[in-house]
Amino acid sequence: MSSHREAPETAKDPVADGTDTYAFVSPSRPKSVTFIANFIPFQNPDGGPNFYEFGDDVAYDIHVSNKETGEADITYRFRFHTVVRNPASFLYNTGQITSLSDPHWNRPQYYSLTRIKNGRHKVLAEKLACPPVNVGPRSTPNYGALAAAAVHKVGKRRVFAGQRADAFHVDLGSIFDLGALRPFQAAHIIPSAAAVGVNSLQSYNVHSIALQVPIAEVTRHNTTPTDPTKPGAVIGVWATASRRKSRVLDQAKGKYVGHGPFEQVSRLGNPLFNEVLVPMGLKDQWNVRAPSGDKKFASYVNHPELAKLLPFLYPGVFPNLAGYSKKRADLNAILLTGIPSGIVPGFQNYTGPVEADMLRLNVAIPPASSPNSLGVVGGDLAGWPNGRRVDDDVVTIALRAVAGVTIPLVDPGYTPDGAAGAVTDGTTNTNAASTPTFPFLGDPGGGYQTKPGTTQAS
Repeated sequence: MSSHREAPETAKDPVADGTDTYAFVSPSRPKSVTFIANFIPFQNPDGGPNFYEFGDDVAYDIHVSNKETGEADITYRFRFHTVVRNPASFLYNTGQITSLSDPHWNRPQYYSLTRIKNGRHKVLAEKLACPPVNVGPRSTPNYGALAAAAVHKVGKRRVFAGQRADAFHVDLGSIFDLGALRPFQAAHIIPSAAAVGVNSLQSYNVHSIALQVPIAEVTRHNTTPTDPTKPGAVIGVWATASRRKSRVLDQAKGKYVGHGPFEQVSRLGNPLFNEVLVPMGLKDQWNVRAPSGDKKFASYVNHPELAKLLPFLYPGVFPNLAGYSKKRADLNAILLTGIPSGIVPGFQNYTGPVEADMLRLNVAIPPASSPNSLGVVGGDLAGWPNGRRVDDDVVTIALRAVAGVTIPLVDPGYTPDGAAGAVTDGTTNTNAASTPTFPFLGDPGGGYQTKPGTTQAS
């Protein structure tokens, strides 16, 4: 999966667990860029009476690097505050919720947005309202209107924080069953009949932070670049969650109280990085480090375990990959430095020699008029690994890259195995449909409406 339960300690702390990060030039506002950071994985829509919500004790950050250092030059911080209107009731709502200020909503949540730049904190907005979760047709009868009301304008920015439908799709049950890919499992070392992939995340929700800002606010020279070849056209993006350095149980309040400075406990740039590449013994360590220190993990990109497993699990299917012992310079460029000019015609998202796991977005490349979910691999320069859009099929892209389809970009003498360009987990995007406008992720599944394996939102 992208990062839904990718490390032992983070899996125990879902409120601080980042699941997906997105960054793309906004289709309807091409002079702005949209960042989305999702948290709290595997939300059953019917998870009452204590429905899912952001943590009041967590600092949620979206970071932007624009100076080729792998360090954050601009950080947007979100802090949440929950109100209990009627502490004598056990209910999330005591009647229909028809507005964000409805007194029947017993547990509303609000947040502040702060920009951190050059060490200076500037509060951009306070007391912004989240929407409620999608309880059901009686409790939240017009959920679309509630969600729309939670899109706030902050100067030239737009911001949203609340529950949405998960947009990531992957066949977890098959992949973690000894690397089986259902469409190709007849060729597996433990074979069975080929089958269609099963989307394990269908019907689940997440909590999403979405921020749309002018491109000129986040680029190196505070401009809106139009030349994709210029270094200043590329930004690096990742999201983190942080907790106070220590937590003490306050028995009088019946909850943990944080003390000391914030310490990072979760991060996510490129999808699947910590999930697939970093070994089990280092996953928690990776989560607490900054991208600028990712040289420590470069060997796992240069010689990925999965590239060794594929020929073993699928005997005779990947002979060329099995014989390739060179450093995977293609994956190093895609994930750690960005792709330099001259590799892919008309494209670069290089951020310098510092090896750092970030989404790298060339903001001078306009949105695609007909997006291809395979992104750059599919000939669409506006998709992953150039940033990441909501509908990019990152599992298929990553599988094909690891299987060797991108090696000829840096090693023209290599011939990919025939299966490399066809390998996939077999899933399609059967999640709730994304929307063409901000905040782009679809409305979350409703607790009453949703049955296991469905994506009904209303």
